[in-house]
Amino acid sequence: MSDYRRARVPGACYFFTVNLRDRSSDLLVREIDLLRATVRATRQRHPFHIDAWVVLPEHMHCLWTLPEGDANFALRWKVIKFAFAKRLPKSESLNTIQRRRGERGIWQRRYWEHLIRDDLDYQQHIDYIHRNPIKHGHVQRLLDWPYSSFHRAVRQGLYPAD
Repeated sequence: MSDYRRARVPGACYFFTVNLRDRSSDLLVREIDLLRATVRATRQRHPFHIDAWVVLPEHMHCLWTLPEGDANFALRWKVIKFAFAKRLPKSESLNTIQRRRGERGIWQRRYWEHLIRDDLDYQQHIDYIHRNPIKHGHVQRLLDWPYSSFHRAVRQGLYPAD
């Protein structure tokens, strides 16, 4: 068993990368309304602030700030992943272990998390999140990618539209 340890700081800001198991899928953008509803419901039960978020066809990046005294981002991801998968038809292939555990084969088991250290780290991760659709060749202009908090940032005056 791995000895992987996650940084847990109550009330901190974290960057996450979460992937689908099938990296050739477009499930996240195809089911964007379900994903959004799942995140909304999770935030109602387990609050957190969304600083930035981008959803690409097979993975997503986001920056969350947790409430004061709360470091349980793992619970939030568990709820989001489970609730999203539960509402989809069972069409994915499962390996023996997944079948035995009653799991779905939609998400990669783990996710990447990074504790934000300072203002520069924060801004670099915000920019990384928002530039990701261009990095992956989905669009040439950030304004053209609809599944991003970039649009909110433009409305708030944090970025120019171009």
